[in-house]
This record gives sequence, C-alpha cells and structure tokens, in this order.
Amino acid sequence: MGWLLLTALVLGGLGIWLLLRSRTVRRRTGLPEGRVTYVDTGAWDRCERPLFSNQHSLTGRPDYLVQHRGGVIPVEVKSGVAPAQPYPAHVLQLAAYCLLVEEQEKRAPPFGILKYNDRAFEVDYTPALRAELLETLDAIRHDLRARDVDRNHEESVRCRSCGYRHTCDQRLA
Repeated sequence: MGWLLLTALVLGGLGIWLLLRSRTVRRRTGLPEGRVTYVDTGAWDRCERPLFSNQHSLTGRPDYLVQHRGGVIPVEVKSGVAPAQPYPAHVLQLAAYCLLVEEQEKRAPPFGILKYNDRAFEVDYTPALRAELLETLDAIRHDLRARDVDRNHEESVRCRSCGYRHTCDQRLA
C-alpha cells in the first residue's frame, strides 16, 4: 500500500513538472495561448497545405496558426536575433498571412506574431497595415509587368547576395 501512495505522488509530481515545463516552452516559442491548428515547420514533420486567397491571388504558409480567444493568430518564426523593431518586409509578410487568415476564417485576426530567436513582436493587424499590404501587392504586380524595375534599397549586403548581381546596372559596390 505504501508503494502505491509513493508511485501516485511521483506521478503527480511528474505531471505538475511537465505542465509547468510545457508553459515555459510555449512562452519561449512565442506562441500565444490556444490550440495550434496549422504547422509549417520541419520541427513537427508536418507540412500543411498553403493558405490561398482567390480574391487577392495570394498564397502563403505561416509557420503556425493558433486558435486564440481573439481568433486565429498567424505566427512567423525568423532565425536570428531580433532587431529593435521588426523589419518592414517581415511585417508585410505577417500582414499577408493575416489577410489569408481573414479570407479563410471570414474574420480578421486582431494581430500576428513575429518570433525571433530572442524576442517576439505582436503586430496589430490594422486597417492601415492591410491597406499598405494591398498597395504593396499592387506595386509588385505592376513591377512584374514592367521591363525594367529600379532597385528599391540602399543595402549593399542585399546586393552582394542577390542572384541578379551580375546583370544589374544598379548594384551597390
């Protein structure tokens, strides 16, 4: 009878430890509270179908979608240390996932999450961000039809790693 009580105590303690550990791990991942409903990372060996918007001719694969009390929240995980503020391109990528969720769920998510190695940013999905995304998509589509498109940055690092560097007449030294 004593061994049964001891086993119950050990199992109960292990259960409490696992619960606390799972909360710590979830906090570290940057995922909000809720049920993970979509995963597109190699970590879980599960690759979901991409989200697609007929209305906006847009497709994408967020790293995670989490069913949260405020709706479905897209989470994009970035490698590397967080900048002081999220990069504009990362914010627009996350906004695209928010737009895809909005069309799929018939309800816009209140925010999305950009998770870097050391920090997570909650990015509000506002009408202004949505409008900026739609303007950017229009500009991209316009540029795809154009014969020549000017370089849109002043970052020599991007130029050095660009696949078109050898043919570009606007490359930075």
